[in-house]
Amino acid sequence: MLGTMSERLSCSSCSESLHGCRYIQVEQKALCIRCYDHLYANTCHHCKQLIGHDQKELAHEDRSFHERCFRCFSCERSLANESFMLQGDAVVCRDCYCSQFSSRCAACSQSVMPGSRILEMEGSTWHEDCFLCRGCQKPIGGESFIPVNHDVFCRPCYDKKVAPRCSYCRKAVTKGGVSCKEEVWHQECFVCSGCRAPLAGQSFPSQGDRPYCLRCFTNLYGEKCAGCNTPITGFGDGKYVSFEERRWHQPCFKCSRCSVSLVDSGFFPDRDQILCTDCYSDD
Repeated sequence: MLGTMSERLSCSSCSESLHGCRYIQVEQKALCIRCYDHLYANTCHHCKQLIGHDQKELAHEDRSFHERCFRCFSCERSLANESFMLQGDAVVCRDCYCSQFSSRCAACSQSVMPGSRILEMEGSTWHEDCFLCRGCQKPIGGESFIPVNHDVFCRPCYDKKVAPRCSYCRKAVTKGGVSCKEEVWHQECFVCSGCRAPLAGQSFPSQGDRPYCLRCFTNLYGEKCAGCNTPITGFGDGKYVSFEERRWHQPCFKCSRCSVSLVDSGFFPDRDQILCTDCYSDD
């Protein structure tokens, strides 16, 4: 409480008479103006001077300012009646923040102000209304999207315009696809061209652009063993012996007369037969 004393009274701090002087009542104590400012006035964060009882004080985040000292850190513009932003410990006017510190929308190049609804991706920022699907040009907002190079697509546009097409059903492959010879399939569509058995996750041969399971491929295209006339696959343990234009499974490569194995042994061809050394010598 500020008053003027006409009776005899002394300052509770310095004991100076308050007779005929203005004073301030604090917690039932009377203080002269000088003592009040010394004991209770805040210090201006900018100029480091006391903010007197008769001066307008502005406060921000536990810091006090003279009205004249509350200015933009960059352009010195008074912020007493203006909106402002924080840049570290400094306060700046809205214009300086926009021109010097705020990020720019990757679409419209305008400032992106703190507190506004924004979207961020790979170090770039967009206004919510500027983050558009490349296909339909509609704001994506909170919907899911798929980045493609430097563009983004909403899920329907991606499936319709960008996603690879299954080589079998021609529908979009959005996840879990199988790739072979620069073509893609859904896992459930990647099947043997013969028996339609699933091929995803296993080795398979192909004929032209058509994949086959091992059984179908060997039955249709595999070279036949000259001994048992069944296909020689060449997969896994399918080792074989080759002589001239004929092939044998290793277990089938044996003497045509006595059936002794000829693997790693000498042998002699006799028309369509192959003979071990002993059988050939008997002739």
